[in-house]
Parts: sequence; C-alpha cells; structure tokens
Amino acid sequence: MSQIEIAEIIEQIKQEIQIDANGQGKASVRAAARLANVNDAGLLRSLKTAADISRSKLVERLIYKGFEGAEILSWSESGIPDVAVATILHYYGYEAGKRCTTQAKLACEAFEGIGVRAWIQDLLGWTKPANPSETVMTQIQLLAAIAQQMAQQEQHLLEQQQQQTQILARLKAVEVEQDRVNTPCGHKYSVVGFANLQGLEISVKEAGTKGRKASALCRKHGIEIERIHDPRFGKVGLYPESILVEVFKAEQN
Repeated sequence: MSQIEIAEIIEQIKQEIQIDANGQGKASVRAAARLANVNDAGLLRSLKTAADISRSKLVERLIYKGFEGAEILSWSESGIPDVAVATILHYYGYEAGKRCTTQAKLACEAFEGIGVRAWIQDLLGWTKPANPSETVMTQIQLLAAIAQQMAQQEQHLLEQQQQQTQILARLKAVEVEQDRVNTPCGHKYSVVGFANLQGLEISVKEAGTKGRKASALCRKHGIEIERIHDPRFGKVGLYPESILVEVFKAEQN
C-alpha cells in the first residue's frame, strides 16, 4: 500500500464526499470505511453502538472528541463530519488493536499535515469567502469551537477521575470486608485499641496484664505476635480479635 494507491481510492470515493458553504466537509460511511480499509457494514455497526450502554471503543473515542451519541447515530444518513473522519482514520491506524490497517495509517499520515477539512476543500474546489470580515469571523468561530471542545474534553476527564475515585473507594471497602472474612482470627488490635473499640475504659496496668495474657494465648495457639510502635507505650503487640475477645471475656467472668 502506497500514497499513490491512497490517491486512487480517494478518486474512487470522490462522489461520496461533499462540502457545505462554510467549508465543512462530510463523507459517507462507505467512503470513510474505504479510506480506512475496513468493512463499511462493520464501521456502521460500530457507530450504531452510540445508542447502547456498552459502546464500541471507536464511539467512546468520538464522544471523547466532543461528538454526541445522537449525532453519531445520524451519520449513516447525513454523512460523517470531516473532523470525525480524521478521528476514525487515526483510530483504525493506531488504536484498533488487531483491526488496525496500514491503509488507515497511511491515510492518516497523508491528511494530518494539512487536515482532512483542508483536503476536502481542495479536492472539491472550495474557496474561502473573499470578504475579509467573513474570513475573520470564520477564524473567530473556529477558535471558539476549539475552546468549547477543549472545555468539554476537560469536563469529561474530570468526570472520569471522579468516577474512578468512587470506584477505588468501593473496591477498598470490599477488600477490607474480604480481608475480615478471610482472616481466621479476625482483625488484629492492640489491647487499648480493642478496649476503645468496645467502649471500655482501661488503665495502663490493666492493659499490661491483658497484653501478657493475650501473648500467652498466642504462643499457646502458635500465633505470631505482630508488634508496632506506639508513641505512648513504645512497642505494643497486635493480637487477633478472637484472642482479645477470649481475654476480655475471661476478665469479665
């Protein structure tokens, strides 16, 4: 596949490309598929997932670029906007995994230098308005559209980050609960920490006594005692919940 062959394909699909008075180009689904060297029915199926909960990766990419789902669904009838054609070519050139095609990559490289819109304008012989004020207004509108698209992309990224934070928080809660269930002896606590958890007041002397009893029970059952630094007592032991329940229950009896 060469740029010459790309040019031949472009000539073949020229009739399926159009441009409006403002210089904005559109291509049919078939034309876009021919450029990317993918099946047009497959491309159409992928675009129609814009109406589904589970969208195709291509549709997700187009939405990320600022296109609405309803707009994407209309492309089978109205044609694909030139900016979207560029996104489709880039997707099938670099992002589609096993479905990437060399032709899409070459077409993408051919158009990225001047832009798909400029290429369509040149292909169909469109010229800019001669009135300078109209040209300035077109440039202002283009800058405004770019700024709006960037703002939409930023908002989309923020929403994704918020969703990811919420998902991570839920996963952490699930992991904590699974850890509690899967640990035969329950979570580990210091004597004072366990007493606070139970709403009990305990003196330093009582904590020491219970700690020695908990240590003895751990050794009896072959349970390793984990020790951590405590700013009040120096090193303190962490004992399984089941051991501490037994120690405190014995003291109450």
